Amino acid sequence: MAIPQTFIQELLSRADVVELVGRYVQLKKAGANYSGLCPFHSEKSPSFTVSPTKQFYHCFGCGKNGDAISFLMEHAGMTFIEATKDLAQQYGMEVPEDDSTPQDRERAAKQREKQATLSDVLEKAGEAYRKQLKLSPRAVEYLKGRGLSGEVARDFGLGYAPEGWRSLASVFPNYDDPLLADSGLVIVNDEEDKRYDRFRDRIMFPIRNVKGECIGFGGRVLGDEKPKYLNSPETPVFSKGRELYGLFEARNALREHGYVLVTEGYMDVVALAQLGFPNAVATLGTACTPEHVKTLFRFTDSVVFSFDGDDAGRRAARKALDGALPYAADVRSVKFLFLPKEHDPDSYIREFGQDAFSRYVSDATPLSRFLIDAAREGCDLTSAEGRAHMASNAKPLWLALPDGALKRQLLTEIATLVQLDARDLSSLWGVAKSAVPSSPRRSDTYKPAARAGRTLPPGRADRALQIVFLDPQAWDKLSDDDHHVLCELAAPHGPLFSWLDSQVHEHGIQPWDALKSAIQGHDHESFLLDRVGRLLPDIEHDFDELQQILRKERDERRAEELRDLSARAPTDPAAYERLKQLIQGDKPQQTP
Repeated sequence: MAIPQTFIQELLSRADVVELVGRYVQLKKAGANYSGLCPFHSEKSPSFTVSPTKQFYHCFGCGKNGDAISFLMEHAGMTFIEATKDLAQQYGMEVPEDDSTPQDRERAAKQREKQATLSDVLEKAGEAYRKQLKLSPRAVEYLKGRGLSGEVARDFGLGYAPEGWRSLASVFPNYDDPLLADSGLVIVNDEEDKRYDRFRDRIMFPIRNVKGECIGFGGRVLGDEKPKYLNSPETPVFSKGRELYGLFEARNALREHGYVLVTEGYMDVVALAQLGFPNAVATLGTACTPEHVKTLFRFTDSVVFSFDGDDAGRRAARKALDGALPYAADVRSVKFLFLPKEHDPDSYIREFGQDAFSRYVSDATPLSRFLIDAAREGCDLTSAEGRAHMASNAKPLWLALPDGALKRQLLTEIATLVQLDARDLSSLWGVAKSAVPSSPRRSDTYKPAARAGRTLPPGRADRALQIVFLDPQAWDKLSDDDHHVLCELAAPHGPLFSWLDSQVHEHGIQPWDALKSAIQGHDHESFLLDRVGRLLPDIEHDFDELQQILRKERDERRAEELRDLSARAPTDPAAYERLKQLIQGDKPQQTP
């Protein structure tokens, strides 16, 4: 398909190449640009630069350069069409199709024009609200009473919507303009033929998209009136299920802090920024959706949901769990933070300090434990009925997880709690055998020689680690069955192969230097670095050797299975049938 050049230019104008590259490369500010280790070749000192003004990247070492689309093509191995579609999806844009009619294209053009116009209207209103804040001592005192500084109010663009039903009439002379209603700023009562401002006597929080454009507002009353919080309605530029308050302001902080803290309101976000946690965002009057989680994982691999410790907080956390499960890959972290009932993040930090809150975040409940807690809630595990109930509760949660080490471990843990074998539970759930973890296996380990000064060659599992981590193409060449064989090895080898599988799935093929950087903090990081470091300089990364290792591993597995089946066959009909199948499969085919 041919994509119009005008669309490509519009897409590139919306995309932020620093943000995009920063998801895969650890960037540091270097003057007007950013620098980091090149993702396209191995290097020890950074020669890779990204320009926010030119929206361009360039490596002085290998010569790779380009824009946001070409980075996706080079880094993830996408075609031009795939990269354009992927980037467009990230920014809520639809790539025009060749088979669209002239009428469809005209409608799409008008829609884009309207979206741009609505953003202009909202920006103008935001500017007016900011001016009104300076003119309202009462609103200023309210913010000061909440502990907010003028700098934070400026950074978040806070404002004030004054009392009065038609204050915006002084900002927009044509108060009857349909755009004011389309943007959500004005409410139209058709029955009484009246128009009036949606936001009145409220602190105004502009909601920005990832480009920094104002797409809506949240308003909070200064007293105890109801509703306490009021958001813009759904409009062509604003969708509560996709947008997150504070994400634009938090983008750089997410890279610096290494995680995002998802809170329940805009005041939490602004207060946390004031108190040293600028990496916070908030949902906008709605439960956390899968689209929210997907958006967050474009900026960080670690998400911490913060909720009140009451029943309402637990219910909100349960909905957030549902949204997070499809994206809980092995290389990502999802946690759930439950504050004491009498505290929100702001009050907790003010009473106990930043360090105490940081420790509280570190000790938050991991997704795996929260999933188990959610599944067993209301279930009496001392009875068969209660265990069956838990198994039923756990099934949709477990099935929503992406395949990987986490999913397989949780199957075993759930099976243990409900007193079933993992394979019996998977059979009950109708799960394919390939998704079920096999019994733990002994992995080969490196053993030093008995005599000092002599070093034995690495074991098979160690050698496989060296080959797949040092040869960027090796993992991609292996079959799915090969992947399963390696991922099912006992720790530390199996978890490392599972981690690599997730890395390739999420980020494409990467050189050793990039993998070495990405695995920092992994439980088996030191083991991997030690094994790869032991590789003798004259040993090449031989893919044929890797295939020989896998063949030998399969042969040993088969021999073990035959021995086990032979022992059980006299008393176990199923084992006898399986043994017969294996033996018959070994017989050579007779020619007629």
